[in-house]
Amino acid sequence: MNHAELINIGVVGCGYWGPNLIRNFSSLPNCRVKWACDVRPERLERIEQLYPGVRTTVHIDQVLDDPEVEAVAIATPVFTHFELGAKVLSAGKHTLIEKPMASSAEQCQELIEMAKERGLALMVGHTFIYAPAVRKIKALIDSGEIGDVLYISSRRLNLGLFQTDINVAWDLAPHDISIILYLLDVDPVSVNCQGKAHVTPHIEDVTNISLNFANGGFALIHNSWLDPNKVRLTTVVGSNKMIVYDDTQPLEKIKVFDKRVEGPRRYDTFGDFHYSYHYGDTNSPFVIHEEPLKVLCRHFLDTIVNGSRPDSDGVNGLRVVQILEAASRSLASNGSLVSVTTRRADR
Repeated sequence: MNHAELINIGVVGCGYWGPNLIRNFSSLPNCRVKWACDVRPERLERIEQLYPGVRTTVHIDQVLDDPEVEAVAIATPVFTHFELGAKVLSAGKHTLIEKPMASSAEQCQELIEMAKERGLALMVGHTFIYAPAVRKIKALIDSGEIGDVLYISSRRLNLGLFQTDINVAWDLAPHDISIILYLLDVDPVSVNCQGKAHVTPHIEDVTNISLNFANGGFALIHNSWLDPNKVRLTTVVGSNKMIVYDDTQPLEKIKVFDKRVEGPRRYDTFGDFHYSYHYGDTNSPFVIHEEPLKVLCRHFLDTIVNGSRPDSDGVNGLRVVQILEAASRSLASNGSLVSVTTRRADR
């Protein structure tokens, strides 16, 4: 295909997230959403009303048999990700899969190998690592302005949407885990997870995950479908400064606090030991406001055109699933510490 022309894409799954993908891909100048696929015809009727130029079908083979379709985005329930991802890759199409990438690390590994063998782009929808605010936080950390990262705390809470095939950790924590891995550029060595199922038996609707890193770093993730308020709050505590990222804020999503605790440089007796608390200015850095999903969609198209590795490639998706699997093992053993081994892409 001549990539100066439009890239034709199909979107499979038109429930909650699929229409957002269709909207964002349709807004990009070098892309045309040619197909929308879903097993429920009433969802397709809605797409037809909103996007008259998009063809619809309940049969994914119609999408895959179209030689003009170069890429497919999958926004279906997690238990279908592997089967559909393998089918799309086998058809020779570049593939974008919503988070989490698959139901197991073994499935993720197989999808990675399939994409590699066929020379296809495989990308996972870890949307928030494309958020301009998260990119700004990464720049602040890498610049050394906040000092050493002591710990990260992330809270992602809301009332619903309740899932029936995965618990709240598998539903919401992929966002938090992918952000933490992106910011720290290091993987955890062990995981704790505790949670409770209050509404649907055996499907936890509130969980707490602790990530422990070899360098002494620490991260906390609190997820809930059973909270009265929508909370999207990440706090990065550094040895010099602290950052609070509130994604629910329309404008000032990031605030940098010039605050820290300092012990005495030297002391001879316990009576000489005193902490000092530094309170400086608080500022909100300028961040370009652009929908993270639009940035993700553009990045996916760029990887197709340039043949480059996506920032949220298959290995990135695999690492998140490996951490989720370790969290599940911990949850099943009443929160015991579980070691985790992740795979990083070859650089």
